[in-house]
Amino acid sequence: MAPYGVEHITVLILIVLCSVALVLWARRTDPAQVDRALRVAGWVLLLNAALWTLWGFMPWAWNIDESLPLHFSDALRYLLPAAMILRRPWMIVVACYWGLTLNMQSVLTPDVNYFVWVPLEFFQYWISHGSGVVVPVVLIWGLGYRPTWRGYGFSYAATLGWATLAFTANMTMGTNYAYLNRAPAGPSILDLMGPWPQYLLVEAAVIAIGWALLTLPFVLLGRRQGTPATGTGGLMSRAARASAGGLPTPASQQALDRTGPGGAVDAKAPAGQSSSST
Repeated sequence: MAPYGVEHITVLILIVLCSVALVLWARRTDPAQVDRALRVAGWVLLLNAALWTLWGFMPWAWNIDESLPLHFSDALRYLLPAAMILRRPWMIVVACYWGLTLNMQSVLTPDVNYFVWVPLEFFQYWISHGSGVVVPVVLIWGLGYRPTWRGYGFSYAATLGWATLAFTANMTMGTNYAYLNRAPAGPSILDLMGPWPQYLLVEAAVIAIGWALLTLPFVLLGRRQGTPATGTGGLMSRAARASAGGLPTPASQQALDRTGPGGAVDAKAPAGQSSSST
């Protein structure tokens, strides 16, 4: 697939349009309905991820350089739907950082490899990387989930942990998962960071700085609005869900007053009341 050819540009446009449309939908729709839709979509993506991993282990598709789920995008295939279904803060915050940054390398400079059936592999590549952008956008700008400094630190540690696992596997098997042992064959953002292993250190620094710059506006906005960190460990905060016009809807504000990112009822909720997570 030629970077920025007709196919690539078409997919990029679709990702942007889907992101905008779903953010507007999430803001205008009843929170309970949004919650159900996200959970159903999460189960669909999770099933698809499992089937695609199984496909990679079939004799006709097996390739030790690609079939093992060790790329960050492979981990995101499972982490993102799990976050959509369970709404655990640690899942959401890591999925959002990975989806909007690490995943973007594969979106902006795709390294698509076809081995068996081109239409299926093209679809799987873009459903994985496209949802990795669209869903975090919806979670943050549609539903009001925001990273905190604790979430930033946790996500960076999780990234180093996964990189260590993939690097160790690469050294053992001679593979190149997550492009940790050499740069991709085609052009990529890593080309701007120098040769291996220099680009690993540059990439780690760029991620740390980039994520800090991404986190800072949300933290400052949360302080200005008095939005406290919620959920176990304070890894995320939750803003009042805004309507399309920018104001919180009464239903979403009432629900957010009583629930956290995981959907747990806040202890300050009046007795006998319940709410649906959004």
